[in-house]
Amino acid sequence: MTDTPRPAIGVMLPRNTDSTRVREFAQRAERLGFDELWVVEDLGFRGGIAQAGAVLGWTERIRVGIGILPAGARNAAFAAMELATLAQLFPGRVDAGIGHGMPDWMRSVGAWTDRPLRTLDAHVSAVRALLRGDEITEGVRLDATSVPATPPPLLLGVRGPRSLALSGRIADGTVLAEPVTPEYARAAVASIAATGDHRLIAYNVGSVGPDAAAALAAVRPALAWIGEPDWAPHIDPLPFAAEFAQLRARSASREDFVRDLPDEWVAQLALAGTPAQVRARIDALAAAGVHSSVFAPIGDPVAALDSLATVL
Repeated sequence: MTDTPRPAIGVMLPRNTDSTRVREFAQRAERLGFDELWVVEDLGFRGGIAQAGAVLGWTERIRVGIGILPAGARNAAFAAMELATLAQLFPGRVDAGIGHGMPDWMRSVGAWTDRPLRTLDAHVSAVRALLRGDEITEGVRLDATSVPATPPPLLLGVRGPRSLALSGRIADGTVLAEPVTPEYARAAVASIAATGDHRLIAYNVGSVGPDAAAALAAVRPALAWIGEPDWAPHIDPLPFAAEFAQLRARSASREDFVRDLPDEWVAQLALAGTPAQVRARIDALAAAGVHSSVFAPIGDPVAALDSLATVL
């Protein structure tokens, strides 16, 4: 029997971080020893490709993940061109996350399709072919000088069994949105059913400090939305799933719901607690199949990095 490999530990750049502090965040994350930094592409905030390029240019070592580029909003040829550029300029440091996009956001810009699974499949397959130097339709290919020596890994940011199964077939890895528990990770791995190497990235809201109760209190507000129906796959594998659903149903508001969450549930739905407690949680996620645990910071994102780094 072999030991579980050490998981990578990363940090997410919050989508609403003040633009004057993004460089400071990236450089401090690298200096503190985080393995990965994930940028966020959300409608109305900042673009993933542009952020990744800036962060890569400001740093020297840290791996930069892009989460998540919505397939329906980008032409495959131009997406491949952008990703190839990053891979050539910063070899071995880029991960590209691609997903369906949030349906409401995609509809609002006319980019949602009637067959999102097929759209995602076709988009990722085309991007991968172009990054290899293949032609996808007559005359559509990257110039030989633009094809990266090592194409960036393509990961799907998805949930739901059919989308996870697609990730297992066509992607190099899967990005799981928060909350990711060991139970959810194991269920996702089973749905992915990859036959070769396949990385699993797990986002989780994080707060680390000497006072476990204070850390749990800090992450509570960020858990208010997890009772929504779209997040059922995250909750259904948990032993308290039925009680969780009952609490959500009888809560008059999200604030009431979050206030009444038992501490033990909060501890399972976030990476929160003392450094030893959070490190044990990261190890439990690794044993469930997670290769990279990514903190979503609470509060001042730059200040939070120092306390989160105590688990490294």
